[in-house]
Amino acid sequence: MGIERFSCEATPPANCRDGAVAIGNFDGVHRGHASLLAELRRRADAVSGPAVAISFDPHPLQLLNPARFQPVLTTPDDRAALLLTAGADRVVLLRTTTELLALTALEFFNRVIRDGFRARALVEGDNFGFGRNREGNIDTLRELCKQAKIDFAVVPPFEWSGVRVSSSRVRNALLQGDVRGAADLLGRPYQLRGTVSVGQKRGRTLGFPTANLECVPTLIPADGVYAASARHADRIWPAAVNVGPNPTFAEQARKIEAHLIGFQGDLYGQGLAIDFVQKLRDTRPFAGVHELVEQLRRDVEQATQLANETGRTP
Repeated sequence: MGIERFSCEATPPANCRDGAVAIGNFDGVHRGHASLLAELRRRADAVSGPAVAISFDPHPLQLLNPARFQPVLTTPDDRAALLLTAGADRVVLLRTTTELLALTALEFFNRVIRDGFRARALVEGDNFGFGRNREGNIDTLRELCKQAKIDFAVVPPFEWSGVRVSSSRVRNALLQGDVRGAADLLGRPYQLRGTVSVGQKRGRTLGFPTANLECVPTLIPADGVYAASARHADRIWPAAVNVGPNPTFAEQARKIEAHLIGFQGDLYGQGLAIDFVQKLRDTRPFAGVHELVEQLRRDVEQATQLANETGRTP
């Protein structure tokens, strides 16, 4: 797939060298990142070399300040696949180590950019920081590239619908349950991946069997009921998804329960991906089972209608 994993001490393979390089966390791979990758693609073509996107695994904050670390928007593999789709020829997931984080800006530039990847062009956003304690910035990088005779381009902030697109803005939208707004910033629906586990099977007794999603490594949107699309076995199913507790039955545990509309079968132990389309309502308690079932019917009708409107049907 064009994905490489190695540490900063390793010599990159030939197909990752002598081209154009962009470095960043690229969390979410949103529209702003796509803009940067488009410029990376142009610079790579100009120097007749590969377009190489370099990211980090794990996220540096997990080592530097675990208390400040928040769940990421994309897994490393999904991030790499999205970067390839956006225009990169090769994606390198650089192993984040204490040694890597201890490099000064000059050491990082010399070891990784100049000597390791032998970059002939470098493309970054205007807020790029690098080296120990982020001591290096765009001005530092510009001067180092000038000395090393490396073509350097700074991509300006990317605005969409009047706002600057950033991973933080996407994250904030999701934490407010605004999955439609997050999708607008990403350029695609926000997706969760996980493994289907055995739940209490209460949904089945109510006529709305659900797949309980566990082992989700990325940010979970705010509590609520959502219209979504569920991806399984190369097929797409419209879905109504509940995120949060089940107050009607006095259950406080936060869960992700997806009702795949029209699906029949057993998903236990299998992987499932959920693309969020729109929030339908907040999570709330109901007076009894009959009232809950009536609301679930309305949720399914709305989710089906949105699936038909977006073309996300089986």
